[in-house]
Amino acid sequence: MSERIWDKFLTERDKEVFAAAGYGALGAWGERPALLVIDINYAFCGEEPEPIVESIKKWRNSCGEDAWEAMPVVEGLIETCRGKGIPVIYTTGIRRPDNWDGGSWLWKNNRGKEAPKVATDGRDGNAIVDEIAPGPRDLVVTKQKPSGFFGTPLQSYLQLLGCDSVIVVGTTTSGCVRATVLDAFSQNFRVTVVEDGCFDRSQASHAINLCDMNAKYANVLPSEEVQKYLATLSQGMFDLPSGAGMSKMAAE
Repeated sequence: MSERIWDKFLTERDKEVFAAAGYGALGAWGERPALLVIDINYAFCGEEPEPIVESIKKWRNSCGEDAWEAMPVVEGLIETCRGKGIPVIYTTGIRRPDNWDGGSWLWKNNRGKEAPKVATDGRDGNAIVDEIAPGPRDLVVTKQKPSGFFGTPLQSYLQLLGCDSVIVVGTTTSGCVRATVLDAFSQNFRVTVVEDGCFDRSQASHAINLCDMNAKYANVLPSEEVQKYLATLSQGMFDLPSGAGMSKMAAE
């Protein structure tokens, strides 16, 4: 792989240090992966593709057009994993209507108490966007802090499924994606981050955090390479939920 998205942000000294220290080696793939879809909801994407400076007027956490550019990549990976019977696990936020449990999120943002709704149907911004809506056999983990592991059953789900690795897409690269990647790494899961399946509201933060994760914690690879790997896996390796009754539950 030649040019990487972060190369333009690195000094020659940075490149020399990484090479000399041995960072950025390509780690082995796992044998039983799960796809983690991190926080691709309306709060982070807005309701439609539009410039971020417009989208954040309503959705303060929006990543604008970058979110929607990544959407087809995420859709493709979800479709492949479902077709193979590979677990697809979503994360999204949850908050009390009175916002009391916003906690430390309220300390660093003066718009933190806003709770925008989807204009067409009044859904909360934490609703996962329709284009990649969870299916009946997928799993959804709700969280209140950046990592998908913190205070959630995610690790126990991965253990129940017998996963040894995770493939991560979503947002924001510098926030919830990175936090989830570090926790997965800390639990000795092999981690792959899909470069064109992640996005952030800051392009510099996006690139540099991909660089740092690739150096130390994960393989950062384009979706094309990830799709090739998924194609090599056997069909039906996992005991997934049956999905029975989930459509009725969603309707309620």
